[in-house]
Amino acid sequence: MNPGDILKTAFDGVKSRKFRFVLNLIGILIGCAAVTGLVSITQGLSNNIGDQLQILGPQTIIVIPGRFQMRGQITTTQLTWKELNNVEQAQHVAMATPIIASKSAQFMLRGETYSVEVYGVTEQYAEINRSSELADGRYFVRADGGVAIIGANIAKPDDKEEPILGIGSRVTLEATVKGVKKSITVRVIGVLKKTGGSFGMNLDNAIAIPLGDAQQFYEASSYTYIMARADSLDNVELASQGIKDKLGKAVTVYSYESAKAQVNQVLGTVQGVLGGIAAISLVVAGIGIINTMTISVMERTREIGILKALGAKSRDVLSMFLSEAILTGIFGGILGAALGIVLSEMIGRMINMSAAPSLTLGIEVVGFAALTCVVSGIYPAWRAANLNPVEALRYE
Repeated sequence: MNPGDILKTAFDGVKSRKFRFVLNLIGILIGCAAVTGLVSITQGLSNNIGDQLQILGPQTIIVIPGRFQMRGQITTTQLTWKELNNVEQAQHVAMATPIIASKSAQFMLRGETYSVEVYGVTEQYAEINRSSELADGRYFVRADGGVAIIGANIAKPDDKEEPILGIGSRVTLEATVKGVKKSITVRVIGVLKKTGGSFGMNLDNAIAIPLGDAQQFYEASSYTYIMARADSLDNVELASQGIKDKLGKAVTVYSYESAKAQVNQVLGTVQGVLGGIAAISLVVAGIGIINTMTISVMERTREIGILKALGAKSRDVLSMFLSEAILTGIFGGILGAALGIVLSEMIGRMINMSAAPSLTLGIEVVGFAALTCVVSGIYPAWRAANLNPVEALRYE
């Protein structure tokens, strides 16, 4: 039998057993959709975190109080002017700035109440975090007080056609601090361009005020974290190590590369686990293929005997049955990969995060599905190929 005849016979076999083929197809489809969807979402998460880290810049170093262990973060110290001074004196550190973050407030404008994040920074923040570019206005200077720089979404919320705040606007921020309601009025001196997330904080939805104002308003005696800048790209790791030597194990020091490596390690583990769980469904589908193909061999025993009596060789019969398995894998893989991409995009929109499907992932999933079906179909196909033609013709 030539390859064309083998393929035609395989198609005829699939057509005559549509119900079983569909059942096998569904099993493969579910597994492939799960693998494609989960891997795409995880890769999208990795890209999203990478973009946030990229905002900080490759020369930026972050110092956080406490250390991370398997059970979570253990805070054993606070960051004060003393720690800031040690960071500034570390080798290869060009400059450092303290930041008070993770604060919240509300303000009312034209009868509507808006909730915002508030962070306190010095005039050096913009020089270190160069991704926070201004669309209008100016940055802080040393003598500033009672002023603010607002994010793009604060100036113009997504549901508004026109900006609600601009340069010169006055905003009264209200917050409850240690059980007491407080307020501070600030004048807008700058509006940031669309920036996105930066170290757990979305600058587009936040308001920056001078560090001294933040310390006084929120009664903060310590800093949330310290941001430093290495004197050159080549000395980032040396600067990080210098900070660790100065502050000891009571803090966690992140550079762009170290944070990216840790994130990739965690996400790689998550992706592997999720992909493994999804792959179990392919194994289950493979067991179903073994079962249905074995039954198919029994049902087609006489047909196999006739084919062999007409001159078909064992390898022709083997190829015919394996072709049916491959068709199941290819069709199931293609449909499953397509469904997985659609699902990942839908879930991405629901959680406001872009999934990252790729053609390479789709090809790998289809290839894995075909391989699963071939491995599953080897035994039934081998059994069919080794049937004795005389006994097969006698089979009832």
